[in-house]
Amino acid sequence: MQLEILRIIDAKDAPTLAPDDRPIDLVHLARTTLGDRGLEREVLQLFDRQSILLIARMRSAAPTGVATLAHTLKGSARGIGAWRVARAAEALELASCAGPDALAPALDQLAAAADEARAVIADLLLPN
Repeated sequence: MQLEILRIIDAKDAPTLAPDDRPIDLVHLARTTLGDRGLEREVLQLFDRQSILLIARMRSAAPTGVATLAHTLKGSARGIGAWRVARAAEALELASCAGPDALAPALDQLAAAADEARAVIADLLLPN
């Protein structure tokens, strides 16, 4: 009984956009691509390239630019179910307003989350 109550409390406090904490939520990805494996591969490839490009640009952008780029990456990450990347991008968006001392660690966390997601994507894109 107590365990069940804790589960309910944990579920209530959990972010609604992050039902799966794996680097890529495959159920969400399948749902957003309507189960089309070709489309799934295409959006994963796009995310892979986009995340590399956006993070590289963030490293040399002004804080307002970082926030804009992080916002873009957050939306892309949510689209494929890369919830950790989305949370890290949102944290970076917020950190861009907090000053330069908060920016570097948040960008490093985003880069690490994106690296993890890209490693999973590389595995998913391997020929069967």
